[in-house]
Amino acid sequence: MDPASLAGIGLAFFCIFGSMILEGGNPAALISPSAMLLVFGGTFGVAMAGGLMKDSTGFIGVLKSGLLAKPKSADSAITQVVTFAEKARHDGLLALEASMKDIEDPFLRKGIGLAVDGTDPDELREILENEIASLKNRHKAGAKFFENMGGFAPTLGIIGTVLGLVHVLQNLSQPSKLGPLIAGAFIATLWGVMSANVMWLPLANRLKRVSEIEVHHAELVLEGVLSIQAGANPRVIEERLLAHFPPKEREALSRDGNKAA
Repeated sequence: MDPASLAGIGLAFFCIFGSMILEGGNPAALISPSAMLLVFGGTFGVAMAGGLMKDSTGFIGVLKSGLLAKPKSADSAITQVVTFAEKARHDGLLALEASMKDIEDPFLRKGIGLAVDGTDPDELREILENEIASLKNRHKAGAKFFENMGGFAPTLGIIGTVLGLVHVLQNLSQPSKLGPLIAGAFIATLWGVMSANVMWLPLANRLKRVSEIEVHHAELVLEGVLSIQAGANPRVIEERLLAHFPPKEREALSRDGNKAA
């Protein structure tokens, strides 16, 4: 698990409420069930209206992924690909079939399986590239839903404030109630802006980043599988995969790979 999202969101709320306490305020004053229902429920509703039902029903899974997802390790992928390349070079491509059950990465397992089955290299590339395209589309849909929520939340907050001010105007004959009513009216705007910029937009960016890493990982596996199928030298395959990384990261990956070997 990569705790960056949970830690970042927690730190942001800590700073917001901490600042309020230092100013002499009471964070409990921000707990307004009506404002939170309007902002969170309304935001989810309008985001649902702008997409498909499957985008909404998958909300919890995507939220969990955004908060807890652990990006796939590049060094693990490179080590596995080079190991399979060495085995295929020594014992032949068919020898990899016995090792397929130990592959945890489903994309790598599928690629090795297709290679072992004798799939034409062009067809193999096309199948795996279609898998990558499908992966991108799934991730894009999840990130887009949270991005939409980040765009709608401030507007729902303003709607809540307008409704609160309407209630204020209905009570102008009772001046003693105006202060709390006006303060309560602006809580909706606060939750709208805060939820958008502390939760929804950061989660959308997190999902995009995780998607980039997973797509890059899949592209490395694709190139590695095609190189194994072509019978390339394992050392050449490793150098070819390492070339996708910056020099400093390349050195670290190379050291990790040598230790694993």
